[in-house]
Amino acid sequence: MSMDKMTRKDFFASLGSIVAGSTALAAFPWLTACTPEQDRLIKGETARLGIIGTGSRGRFHLANLLLDSSAKITALCDDFPPHLEEAAALAPEARCYSDYRKLLEDPEVDGVIICTPLNLHARMTIDAIVAGKHTFVEKAMAYTPEELTEMCLAWRRSDRVLMVGQQRLYDPKYVKAMELVHGGAIGEVVGIRNYWYRNNDWRREVPAPEHERRINWRLYSASSRGLMTELACHQLANGGWAMGGIQPVSVCGNGSILFWKDGREVFDNVAAIFQYPNGVNMTFESIISNKHFGMGEQILGSQGTIDLVRGVMYSEESIPRSGLEQLLRQIEQGILSNSAFAGTSWATETASNDKGLRFVDHVVVNDGASTVGATGDGSVELMHAFCQAVITGAQPEKIVEEAYWSTLLSLLGDRATREKTMLEIPGGLPW
Repeated sequence: MSMDKMTRKDFFASLGSIVAGSTALAAFPWLTACTPEQDRLIKGETARLGIIGTGSRGRFHLANLLLDSSAKITALCDDFPPHLEEAAALAPEARCYSDYRKLLEDPEVDGVIICTPLNLHARMTIDAIVAGKHTFVEKAMAYTPEELTEMCLAWRRSDRVLMVGQQRLYDPKYVKAMELVHGGAIGEVVGIRNYWYRNNDWRREVPAPEHERRINWRLYSASSRGLMTELACHQLANGGWAMGGIQPVSVCGNGSILFWKDGREVFDNVAAIFQYPNGVNMTFESIISNKHFGMGEQILGSQGTIDLVRGVMYSEESIPRSGLEQLLRQIEQGILSNSAFAGTSWATETASNDKGLRFVDHVVVNDGASTVGATGDGSVELMHAFCQAVITGAQPEKIVEEAYWSTLLSLLGDRATREKTMLEIPGGLPW
């Protein structure tokens, strides 16, 4: 069944089978709540939600939530009237606010979804938590490492749920991919490669010149940290998952405004290298003036490669198709051992003949071109998981930790590209 045809019921049922006995569950512990039983538990209940920031991403979430029976949109907020009017047309029963603090005072709002420019994330998130609201904030979490720490400490002092807009956390193909990695299917991890290429100026249409910095906030340093926080933040989680939770210890990088010389203040191309304690490198590269390679994420092992975006595994020395299919059946049944496969049952063939084996059927491949959201990218499932959390009050395990590291790595990666230097990455969490 293709992901674009998969219902939420199908999705949670599939996750339930993946999670059961999964050797990758240590990397995805938040999925323990994603079971058919949990969905049945909240049946008939609704999360009363307010959306702060009704631009393109806010309306994307709104459109998805309007199809979710566990969500009720009770309030909308934006200080840009055209955006608020567009959202209100979709949810006419919702109360409308121009000041987010007024929305936070609304007693009929249980949880808020913050889809504002990056420099506003921390203040709004902290205010929402202090106001007693369960909170979802778009990635990256914060504009600076200091704000990031402040947000996390505010959450730790509360009893509220905090979730972050990193939809890959709920994508079954990433879970299955890490099952393969942790099971030794590609041998020792020797590299992690991420890239995101587009060919567009990343601009939105502006109704009048005075709205330029409001609408195109991603292009200006006062409100954005550019490609690292807007794109890399998604992909940098791959390293921690593949490396068993270990985080990089240093990052170096370069960036420039090479092609789009239109007054923007953030780079239109970046390249960064993150190094792990054992010497493994994770790379991120983005160019937005060439789209040929699209979006890619690969885990490189001594015996094979996992293509995360396409859901395909390749062997360094091709192994028989029957052997690969046997391996995947074992994964599906949750009986894969932690030792790397070897021996005569995995006899090699010629590497050049290896076409790879898809480990998730009918994947909708996201080429990364969309600047709002894409079919099958996990956004729908992420929003439903937030509704679950608002209804139950249960914080999904390790979600904040995942978002903390993805944000910190992207912020330090951005700083390294701007300063063209190597930076040390502090270890441990701030709480």
